[in-house]
Amino acid sequence: MGNRVPKEIDAPGRRPISSRRAMLTRCGTGLGALALADLLAREAARGSDRVASPLAPRAPHYGARAKRIVHLFMNGGPSAVDTFDPKPALDQYHGQPLPITNFRTERKTGAAMRSPFKFARYGESGLEVSELFARTAQHIDDIAVIRSMQAEVPNHEPSLMLMNCGESRQPRPSMGAWVTYGLGSENQNLPGFIAMCPGGYPIVSTQNWRAAFLPGAYQGTYIDTQHAEVRKLIANIRNDQYSTEQQRRQLDFLGQLNREHADERANPAALEARIQAFELAFRMQSEAAEAFDLSREPQYLLDRYGSGTHGRQLLIARRLIERGVRFVQVWSGAGQPWDNHDNLEKQHRDLAGQWDGPIAAFLTDLKDRGLFEETLVLWGGEFGRTPVAELPQLNGRDHNHYGFTCWLAGGGIRGGYAHGATDEFGFRAVEKTVPVHDLHATMLHLLGLDHERLTFRFAGRDFRLTDVHGRVVRELIA
Repeated sequence: MGNRVPKEIDAPGRRPISSRRAMLTRCGTGLGALALADLLAREAARGSDRVASPLAPRAPHYGARAKRIVHLFMNGGPSAVDTFDPKPALDQYHGQPLPITNFRTERKTGAAMRSPFKFARYGESGLEVSELFARTAQHIDDIAVIRSMQAEVPNHEPSLMLMNCGESRQPRPSMGAWVTYGLGSENQNLPGFIAMCPGGYPIVSTQNWRAAFLPGAYQGTYIDTQHAEVRKLIANIRNDQYSTEQQRRQLDFLGQLNREHADERANPAALEARIQAFELAFRMQSEAAEAFDLSREPQYLLDRYGSGTHGRQLLIARRLIERGVRFVQVWSGAGQPWDNHDNLEKQHRDLAGQWDGPIAAFLTDLKDRGLFEETLVLWGGEFGRTPVAELPQLNGRDHNHYGFTCWLAGGGIRGGYAHGATDEFGFRAVEKTVPVHDLHATMLHLLGLDHERLTFRFAGRDFRLTDVHGRVVRELIA
């Protein structure tokens, strides 16, 4: 399989595949047709060598604090000074130029704009949170707020790629793909990485959860959560024409043809990934229908999460991680909902109103079920927004990558803690700055993965999520 074999796994020699069993054994290096679950089970029953699925659970590098990640993505960029980073100085300068150098932004900005939202202190830690997230703030003593995040540019596309893939320009695997590559998944009948976004794709669409040069098994599976019915959530989840036994025979025959096709090619990674997709889809017919069926939940929990789209998404997320899915990404919606260049007060209030209750319910639910301590939750966008208003009106904010906020909870995180700071107006991170690479390194560390050792050799180079950057932010860890 050449230079695409994971670094930690010994590759067999590059000899011709002479038999069906040899082909399957060579695929055991992690490149694709390893999801032939029923076929492999029959091989094992006949005493063949054990062959692992690419999504089979793998041991971390060292003791892990977290087992899984749920990423709550506020795509478009929520404003820190209106949510988790209060700046009273903006009240004094509202409508006036700030006494600082005006940083380069994507659009023209002018006078300072105070927050239209009230802040209050919550919990024993006394951290200040906006009224927009008053219900989430009930969990503030279990949340670490990072007020000093930094991205690279004030543009959505490269910032989304940086936050999701650790690289703003070149095609790289997403964080979810890296995590499932490193740890596998605890459920072989569901995807290891699921991305839920209601109403369609976000900006740069499927690139946000791509596998890139990693084996296709690690790519995220997209679910359109605007739908409530399982058949609409997951296309073709049911086959009304053929029985399970008939479908199994079809896949076996198709697998035989594909293996003959693969025998003639030196590196059929794309074909192997497709074989796996067929087999996973077959196995999902029973388990996915159950996992996404919220009618199985008690009414009090349905009421707690609410009837909105995000409540439904987060309840699905809890059911997925409960069933062993390794990485779940939950998006705000198609496009960039939080990109509020004007009418920010109404739009931020509406968006936060859709998220606040469900987030609080989700965190409570994780705690009630004993999942919180082993689940790492990340909230935030690809960047933040400026403390100055976008011209010509004083009611919206431009993109701000110089200093923005995200928060982490569960999974070994130090709760009730505010890390770093922006300047007195909330424009630039000035204390304990956290570049995106440091965030990724810290999250991998909590999963028991050394970000410098989690590598994949491609095109003669060992790649990793953090590239040549990244440090673990120890202050964020309990």
